[in-house]
Amino acid sequence: MRAYGRRWLLALAAGMLAGATACTGDAAPPATTRPAAATTATPTPTATPSPSLVAITRAEAAEVFTGVTLADDRLRARSRLQEGRLRLAIEGLTTGGQSSLVAAAYLSTGYAPPRYRWGTPTFYVPRFGPQEPAPWFSALVTRDGQPTLLTFTKSDLWRLSSVAQLLPGQKMPEIALDAEGYATALAADDKSVTISPQFMQPVHASVAETGSSGVTAGLVAAGPYTTEVAEQIAELREKAKADGFSYDSIFSADNFPVYALRTADGGALIQYSLSRTTTTTTKTAEDDYIPVPDAARWSVGSTVLRRTLRLVETHQFATAVPPIAKAGAAAVIAHDGALTRAYGT
Repeated sequence: MRAYGRRWLLALAAGMLAGATACTGDAAPPATTRPAAATTATPTPTATPSPSLVAITRAEAAEVFTGVTLADDRLRARSRLQEGRLRLAIEGLTTGGQSSLVAAAYLSTGYAPPRYRWGTPTFYVPRFGPQEPAPWFSALVTRDGQPTLLTFTKSDLWRLSSVAQLLPGQKMPEIALDAEGYATALAADDKSVTISPQFMQPVHASVAETGSSGVTAGLVAAGPYTTEVAEQIAELREKAKADGFSYDSIFSADNFPVYALRTADGGALIQYSLSRTTTTTTKTAEDDYIPVPDAARWSVGSTVLRRTLRLVETHQFATAVPPIAKAGAAAVIAHDGALTRAYGT
């Protein structure tokens, strides 16, 4: 699939937007369906093939990046064909955590999601064999002037799976490259690092829920997306109890994929997603309504709920994990996330 099947989407997006004013709006768009989720574990690297026998070359990765970001920008441009643009963005351009984040970006803005300015990317392309069923690669690029890590994966099409912006004061770790510039993907159960890729999501979720008191304390460094979240949850739980409500907030992997690159120091850069579900429930009389936050009104459509409010967020991270020989805390270096759903009664 040269140009990786993206030409059809570029042509369709251009034609759709150009012809939007001619649409009557009488015909309902096809039902939105999401692509099948990628496997949670990072694909196991195969034996090193020759440069001509790889699932994707670095030059081809550049084509994928250009095709996906151009198509994404065209779909984000305003037009009357609202649901059609969202359907194309979800079905043709995104997978994993990006699907729910992109859907929320459209729905929460009245189908006017932000458009981005992209810089020149640096590519980190693992050397997968040509038979690899789910190859992927990452790119570090400025998005609206901010260094951002993107990861693309292929099933039938190449789609954007993960986006995380480098946090203030953080920088991209040096990725180990072979003589021809290819990176190395870690197997899900790699034991050369302090947290194997397959355990990164549950470890992070545990630290975010229990902080410094849990069994995973010290495995991930303290910060705004780990221990500080746990402190916030504890404080809000106590406040809710005093106000006559119950409150809880939990993190889950939700079968989101995990991607891990070997770093030059023998560690890993692991990219993954987590969902966060926060539930507030009344414990007293039915007239003790639960206020709906402004940021959730687009999904709930009400200012208060009578019994229960659930807020669902999707978060994407990149975490630098040290090698087992240099034991220390893993550090979250990049993040992006948003409220992706809210509902209740």
